[in-house]
This record gives sequence, C-alpha cells and structure tokens, in this order.
Amino acid sequence: MRIVLGVSAGIAAYKAALLLRLLTEAGHEVRVVPTPASLEFVGRATWEALSGRPVTTGVFDDVAAVEHVSLGRWADLVVVAPATADLLSRAATGRSDDLLTATLLTARCPVLLAPAMHTEMWEHPATRANVATLRERGAHVLDPAVGRLTGADSGAGRLPEPEVIAEAALALVGSGASSADADAGARHPAARPHADLADRRVVISAGGTREPLDPVRFLGNRSTGHQGWALARAAVARGADVTLVAANVDLPAPDGVRVVPVETTAQLRAAVRAEAAAADVVVMAAAVADFRPVTRSDAKIKKSADGGPPTIELAENPDVLAELAHDRLRTGQVVVGFAAETGDAGGSVLDHGRAKAKRKGADLLVVNAVGDGRGFGPVGTEVVVLDAAGDEVATAAGTKDQVAGAVWDAVVDRLADVSGGAATRQ
Repeated sequence: MRIVLGVSAGIAAYKAALLLRLLTEAGHEVRVVPTPASLEFVGRATWEALSGRPVTTGVFDDVAAVEHVSLGRWADLVVVAPATADLLSRAATGRSDDLLTATLLTARCPVLLAPAMHTEMWEHPATRANVATLRERGAHVLDPAVGRLTGADSGAGRLPEPEVIAEAALALVGSGASSADADAGARHPAARPHADLADRRVVISAGGTREPLDPVRFLGNRSTGHQGWALARAAVARGADVTLVAANVDLPAPDGVRVVPVETTAQLRAAVRAEAAAADVVVMAAAVADFRPVTRSDAKIKKSADGGPPTIELAENPDVLAELAHDRLRTGQVVVGFAAETGDAGGSVLDHGRAKAKRKGADLLVVNAVGDGRGFGPVGTEVVVLDAAGDEVATAAGTKDQVAGAVWDAVVDRLADVSGGAATRQ
C-alpha cells in the first residue's frame, strides 16, 4: 500500500520515526512529507534513511514531477503525525503553502490526523472548530493521549503511541495490501475502505468487567479492550454507526464512535441490551466475568487475626451472550461472540470453542488462544470463526485490526444470509 506520512513541527516528531518504521516493516511503501519547520526537530537525512526515498517539503521542489498534485493522487492513505495546532488550522482552511498541505488538498484517499500540542492549544475553541470542520469533511482525527508533554507539563495533547496510530490508520483501509500485490502503477481497490456496513447500527462490547469485593479489590480479568477497539475502528471505516460498551478500558475513544462506559457485568448487560434493541449487529468482544461475590464489603477486607484467608462466596453471573442469541432483540439481528480459550486435559482450544459455539447459540463465535503473551493487549492474535453448529467459517491471523477486518467480512456474509439477499461485501 502507498502511504504518505506527513510530519508537522512538534516535539513529538521523533515518534513519527517509529511510526515510519512500523509502516515500512509491515510492507508498505511510505513517502515522508515533513513541513519545513518540522526539520528543526527531525532532519531530512533521518526520513530519507528510514524510508529509502527522497524527501521534499515545498511545492517548488521537483517541479517537473508536479508533486504537490501527484503525491495526493499516488497515496492510498495519508497519515499526519504529529498534527500540530498550526497544521490543523491550515488544513481546515484549505491552505496549500507547503507540500504537505497541498497533498492534503489533492488526496482522495482516507486521511488520519494525530494531533499533538499543549493542552491549552487542544482545548482552545479555534482548534476544536478546526477539528470539527476536518471531521465533517471526512478526515479522521484522533483524540490526543493524556500524559507528559514538553517540559513539566502534563495533560491532554500528547501524541498517541506509534502502535496506536498505525492500528488506527490501517483500520481505515482494511488489512492494507502491499503495493506488491498489484501491477505497477495500479490503484488498490482491496485496500480501500469497504462500504458494506453503511446504514448498519453496530453495538460492540469491549474490555473486561470487574466485580467489586470491597472499595479496593475486585475480581477481574486481563482483557484490555484492544480487539474491541479494532472492531469499532473497522466498522466505522466500513460505514457503520457504532456504539462501544466499554468495560474498564484505558484507551482513547475511537474516532466517530459513541462510548458507553461500564464496570460490572450487570452494568454491561443492561447497557448492551438497551443498545441492542436498535442494532443490526451485536458483537460481544468483552471478557465478561462468570462470577461475582455474593456480598460486597463497604470497608477494605482485613486479614484475620490468625492469618487465615477469608472465604469469598461467589454467585454466577448471567450469560449475556447466550441471552442475546436467544432473545434476538431485533429481527434479522446478527450476534457475534468471542471466546478466549486455553487448551487443557479436556480438549484443545478449538474443542472448547466448538462446544461453546453450540452452547451459546450466537451466529458466529470468534475463538482465540490466550496466555503466554498471546491474545491480551496490543499484540498479534490468531482466531478461528465458528458458526452456531461449531463449523469453521473463517480464520485470521495478524494484528487486531487485520483480525477485525476478517471478522467483519464474516459478519457481512451472515447479514446477507439472514436478509435473504446477495452478499454486499465489496
């Protein structure tokens, strides 16, 4: 895939070098287009060495190639990181006084902007208005992270980590085929965003529920919400109206997604059922606690005088996925579950997944192995998608965004089946 990586003049420009490395190592062809002022932070030689391509900044560089027009036409994806307050302002008002802003005007591919600036700049009404304008025009603008800024400052305005930006960017173009997959000079339709979820309402649960023991402790799990977030980004890119029911997820909200925060299984169950009443697709990617303490202590549970551990009585939580599959809160609704499994003496990961698929009754069940550094967090994963009978529908491996694309492909096919029409996946 052909990617233009724009870099504007912020201290976070050094992170763009790491982003460039992620994109090139994934097999993509990247042209770096820095603003002239950004070269005060990271020099031209660094960008040329890492990308293996010449770097220019002005509209009068290499005039014969007409790069201020040709680069935008060449790109399958444009990413600007960092996008400073100045860059956002110039992009929103249609300025074209350097090669990067001219490229933004000519690009007809997905555009992702990753802002980075001081908190006061991010919160200023002018910046807010510029971001709103860009989003209305179809650009995808990430919310900045919260954390350490330049000097001793801390707050909203930190550039998201390169891995987060890369995942969000590639989600806009599906799995992102390499330019080697097409004839030289050809565009890549397979790398374009699908529109096969247009006018569909999607509800996704993500993260892991927590069941409080006392004001300090809880029963929980290792789920981070990264897979649910990837599913949400991919669904938005494919045209869906997406709501995320997020259980204890510490990630910035995906662009264009409404987030409903919850903590416990009971709260997640109520929120998902309320949202599912109007949804075409419900995806239960959250790790929902199977059990909860029968009682919650109002004070921190202390060690007993004899040093023995307390006995904690547990009650079984409702099976939210099985309920949704059984109730079908909307005609033609497709229900998708996730099953994070480990093999044991009773069977393999896939054996347990097949048994769960038959027991739950969801249209699709996405089964993946977890443990030993697999599955949880911003790491690669490998899944098998099963139908309600436990038969294999699809497999996928790679980043969570790549897996999300494969899951939505299977969902789109199932939507076509339940509606009795031809598949709409492009």
